[in-house]
Amino acid sequence: MPRTSSIRRNTKETQIALRLNLDGRGKASISTGIPFFDHMLDLVTRHGGLDLRLTAKGDLHVDQHHTVEDVGIALGEAVNAALGNKKGILRAGYFLMPMDETLAAAAIDFGGRGFCVVKAKFSAKRVGDFQTELVEDFFQGFAQAARANVHLRVLYGRSSHHQVEALFKAFARALRFAVSRDMRLRNVLPSTKELL
Repeated sequence: MPRTSSIRRNTKETQIALRLNLDGRGKASISTGIPFFDHMLDLVTRHGGLDLRLTAKGDLHVDQHHTVEDVGIALGEAVNAALGNKKGILRAGYFLMPMDETLAAAAIDFGGRGFCVVKAKFSAKRVGDFQTELVEDFFQGFAQAARANVHLRVLYGRSSHHQVEALFKAFARALRFAVSRDMRLRNVLPSTKELL
């Protein structure tokens, strides 16, 4: 059966509605009010093999921070809910993503503890309309809500656009592997603790 979830997150700062299918075909319908961020989420959908419908209305007249962070939280909650009891998943995944002169790495573990490390220095403060410092806030929100370890690093690169895009693509590919199911171990929880 497909692993799906729906999340609604309503705060004084944002209103988010999200529907996720972990076993999708890379189909996306995304609107956050931040076009470059929409593009990054579309990349996650396509490279992650997910289906994602997402609308977010945030206080963009104040700043992009609340919208970006809350979308990360909502997506993390959606992935965690769609994973269910986590039996049979591979649990961890990693990927190296080249993009022209840039190389980015991502590693994810759905081990039940939220922790995020992002090692990237962007020379530009914005890529398109997107504040680059919010890359870390998005992934921090995702990691905490998904109860996952998320480690991301730009190993090298010149273009801030390529660096941000390579990070999102590497994340998507690592996510795709980590949530994949191993049919041989479909009734086994991937933990010797018997708890995730």
